Amino acid sequence: MGTTSGRVVSVNVGRERPIAAKGGTSGIDKRPVDGPVAVSAPGPKGLGGSGLAGDHVSDTAHHGGDDQAVHAYAREDLDAWEAQLGRPLRCGVFGENLTTAGVDVTGAVIGETWAVGTALLQVSCPRIPCVTFAVWLGEERWVPRFTAARVPGAYLRVLRAGEVRAGDAVRVLEVPAHGVDVRTAFAALTTSPELLPLLAGVPQFPVEDREAVSRRLARERAGGGAGGR
Repeated sequence: MGTTSGRVVSVNVGRERPIAAKGGTSGIDKRPVDGPVAVSAPGPKGLGGSGLAGDHVSDTAHHGGDDQAVHAYAREDLDAWEAQLGRPLRCGVFGENLTTAGVDVTGAVIGETWAVGTALLQVSCPRIPCVTFAVWLGEERWVPRFTAARVPGAYLRVLRAGEVRAGDAVRVLEVPAHGVDVRTAFAALTTSPELLPLLAGVPQFPVEDREAVSRRLARERAGGGAGGR
């Protein structure tokens, strides 16, 4: 049955639009849609895009794919940013596919499984802010500001295809015992590298990220310094 954690406020998809960053186009401008939206595993990163039907991903080398099929962000966190930035923030403006209410998205444990509509989703990793996000929002020093706040939202993989729509309950079905949550993973990958050893043993963390963490830790053990991700 699972525990009802909250609900979906809005399901958001984006079309390809021009943007003055990276390759010049992006699907970050997500807009709420009415009715059910099909959700499925899109395929490996580099080949697959978004897990939501009709949702565009321009930079498939760095975004989309099975481990980043769906991005969720809490309406409560958008509301907090509204107060800080002094401007309204509609659902989808952070590029999220699912805007939720009553769900501690950033506090979700890596590997946590959610039943949403008829789909089964699994929390995989935090969202790392990039230049496209900063250009899109137009806020000064947005990447370091967003990073310091440690409320990145979560990427989810699709374990079972289905449909999602606004108003669907979010039911938490399983929470892994390791306890490493999205906020901790985000901190480890950005400002707190001393937390990286926690990620190496999380089997639900994306394979490519675990491998990158292992390489970085090996360099540190060999005296090579922290290096890059």
